[in-house]
Amino acid sequence: MRFIVIDGLDGAGKDTHAHLIQKRCEKKGTVILRSHPSDDNYYGIQAKHALLGRGKINKLKASFYYALDVIRSVRLYYGKADTVIFVRYLMGVAYLPLPLAKIFYKIFTLFLPTSPYMFFLDLEEDDALQRLKERDFEEMFENKEDLIKVRRKALELAQKWHIINTSPSIEEVHQQIDSILNEEMD
Repeated sequence: MRFIVIDGLDGAGKDTHAHLIQKRCEKKGTVILRSHPSDDNYYGIQAKHALLGRGKINKLKASFYYALDVIRSVRLYYGKADTVIFVRYLMGVAYLPLPLAKIFYKIFTLFLPTSPYMFFLDLEEDDALQRLKERDFEEMFENKEDLIKVRRKALELAQKWHIINTSPSIEEVHQQIDSILNEEMD
């Protein structure tokens, strides 16, 4: 089984690139794609609801339910297809204060599966904000100040990941991801 993780800054193109990888992998076998927070279970729905709110209590609720949603996905889907793709997996901890983010990242990587196919899609904050304006909703962390903080923490945590700049075109970025997958998967 191949386990692929697509994580990154809001607006970096995580779902777009996950779907392109899914199409590629479907040519070679079965694929499960899970995007978190998901909308097919209580934990994911609660995480999404909290992300649309404001305040510290909603930040805590979003983080808590997001973690439960990810753990649920691991239990239900990991190992159940030739390729399993998780979007928004470990870097949800980057929304916590850095000391807690480091602790929870370490704990999660001890107990949850990791992979040589972990991609962090990176984007400058101003570019991310521009892309986010095109959506019809706004989550609590989608402002310049939070994007700067989250990006800094996530890049510190993602030192062993493939860090991909998503400023170029979708085709160029996907070609870069594809070349890494070709090296390691074929």
